[in-house]
Amino acid sequence: MHRRVIGDVSWTTPGQNSADSLPIGNGDLAANVWTEPNGDILLYLAKNDAWDHLGRLIKLGRLRLTLKPGVLGGADGFEQKLSLEDASVIVSNSRTAVRIWIDAHWPRLNIEVTSTEPCEVRAALDPWRTAPRPLAKVEKERAMGLAGGPVDETAQPDVVLRKEKGQVIWYQRNATSIWGLTLDQQGLGEARDGATDPLLHRTFGGCLTGTGFKKKGDNTLVTAKKTTAATLAVHAHVAQTATLEEWLDSLRALTTSPSAPAPADAWRDHQQWWSDFWGRSHIAVEARGPDWGHAAMISQQSHWQRYLVACCSRGRFPVKFNGGLFTADWGLKDEEFDADYRRWGGGYWWQNTRLPYWAALAAGDYDLMRPLFRMYRDQLPLAEHRSQAWFGHGGAFFPETMYFWGTFLPSNYGWDRAGKEPRQVDNQYIGRLYVGGLELVALMLATYEHTGDTALLQEELLPIARAVLKFYALHYPNDGQGRLRIAPAQSLETWWEAENPMPDVAGLHYLLPRLLALPSEFLAASDLGAWRSLTARLPKLPLQITDGQARMLPAARHEAVPSNSENPELYGVFPFRLYGVGRPNLATGRATYMHRMFPDTGGWRQDGLHAALLGLTEAAAFYVGKNWNDGNTTAARFKGFWGPNYDWVPDFDHGSVTQLALQHMLVQSVGDKILLFPAWPSSRWNVKFKLNLPRQTTVEAELKDEQLVSLKVTPESRTKDVINLLGQDRSSVVV
Repeated sequence: MHRRVIGDVSWTTPGQNSADSLPIGNGDLAANVWTEPNGDILLYLAKNDAWDHLGRLIKLGRLRLTLKPGVLGGADGFEQKLSLEDASVIVSNSRTAVRIWIDAHWPRLNIEVTSTEPCEVRAALDPWRTAPRPLAKVEKERAMGLAGGPVDETAQPDVVLRKEKGQVIWYQRNATSIWGLTLDQQGLGEARDGATDPLLHRTFGGCLTGTGFKKKGDNTLVTAKKTTAATLAVHAHVAQTATLEEWLDSLRALTTSPSAPAPADAWRDHQQWWSDFWGRSHIAVEARGPDWGHAAMISQQSHWQRYLVACCSRGRFPVKFNGGLFTADWGLKDEEFDADYRRWGGGYWWQNTRLPYWAALAAGDYDLMRPLFRMYRDQLPLAEHRSQAWFGHGGAFFPETMYFWGTFLPSNYGWDRAGKEPRQVDNQYIGRLYVGGLELVALMLATYEHTGDTALLQEELLPIARAVLKFYALHYPNDGQGRLRIAPAQSLETWWEAENPMPDVAGLHYLLPRLLALPSEFLAASDLGAWRSLTARLPKLPLQITDGQARMLPAARHEAVPSNSENPELYGVFPFRLYGVGRPNLATGRATYMHRMFPDTGGWRQDGLHAALLGLTEAAAFYVGKNWNDGNTTAARFKGFWGPNYDWVPDFDHGSVTQLALQHMLVQSVGDKILLFPAWPSSRWNVKFKLNLPRQTTVEAELKDEQLVSLKVTPESRTKDVINLLGQDRSSVVV
């Protein structure tokens, strides 16, 4: 590989604990890698589908690697390095090197030791889950989901297989499950029929093997004699099987599979995957004058954020916004729990989960988006059943906070059901928050516009769009003018008593014309009839005229006192792009932004992204610089592990919002036009970038000293669609 990837990390002093770890992963299997003061190398292993009986995504296990002589003492030049180019960590000194990487195509972690003098290599499972452990009260409350209910919240221990010859095998197997309880609690017990419990008998663990190693006890492998070269592998496996023996047989088959490539071939293919990945997109920012390293940090963070998402997003399930696969022992005050802990627990929260996936579009990382779409498509039958059972009509909505199988988190739904209808959700922050379905359709539609993937259109986008729009059409009555009256409703989590909330109304206005414009061969007559009928019923966008200037409102009506601190009025800018650079009435969007109730940045807050989409260059640049140059609030040594902010560590929202802002400062797509540098501070920063746009288009450009040095648009025919906004008044451009 010859591409230089900005963001490699090199440390010349050892760490103390997992807060000093570096990340590697293949999207399904990931590891935190760190060193300890005695020279041992440790790894937390995590897998995308290792859900325990309580619906928590937890670690597979912890490994400890000990070398004698080790990487500390007796030799010069200690280094622990993360190479983004090939997603590996190398721990070395002048005598010994240990390369650790996770195969891009196989659920296997590889450890390769080379040394100029013979050494002993010892690898051990280093368990900490050795006995059942009741979760602490504060841990239950902060992890959320089951607190206050009848479930025995006891974390279960790992089991190490005894007398296993030549290898170390360990596992956890779910003997119980909360799945059925969540369905029954929420009046959805009939959905059990014909369905499979996704947690019961789910078994997860691994097998540690090494050529030339002998077994020492149940947990440890050690080289039979001192050596100058040694290799170890950990095969990870998750499956639901009727018996433990079936799972063990499938794990053993995985470790000896003839389809597994030889180590040299696997490394070559692994490097090629990452080379292709980094070739899809990049952003490199360069300061035009002294800037205290801000531009360099922006380039680093852009690559780190994309790398972290890639390490967590190719498995069966979407990335967890609250830590992904890289949770660790962060040691935060009042939250000094083990690495299985994450704030907000095992649920998916739409407003947080969505953000890495919007950023994946411009990066061209469409393969990373498929787990998100698949999860919601798999939930659709339950969502439709819920709509009928709760409201007596068709269509579907998706809860704002939910388990991966589609039920509300029980503590959000409410344990005390006395005198309550199934439709009544206790948590008022999310009780009538349905707009996530509209945004999911918008994200899928944008992905289709980028890729032209007809399988995505037919198998996922259209079924979900039909159900979500049907829900809106049937759930709300008409007002006196024959228009939809979206009430009772809420405007995000901030306004709980709203009529015609901006997010929902903007979503409908944004989606319907785009859905009706899809290729006719994929639309049924019933689609056209239903969507045209709904279009005719749409309420007007809630606007207010002040001093002759319109601006968007959170809702047509809402209560006086907010309950959270979002800016739902700006949903007309993102994710439903009705107002922005190149679009009519840019002044309305800008006036709304200037009068937003809660100006702020960090975590999931989107002021920088809104500024970029509105062509507010200085504001966008300020927020990007602030987000990616402010210090982390954790003790994490790797500064790509943002957080906790509102979420956990790493905080995938913080990096994703900033990445989105940076992307949209450089290029935006409006209709068939490509707007170049719609919010770029060209007097401050030079830049080289490659980004992806609709119609399978890529744009590569270099800006230097306020001059466009190079521009390559693929396909070349789309070059005519480029509008260079350098030096132009953005407010005068309407396409």
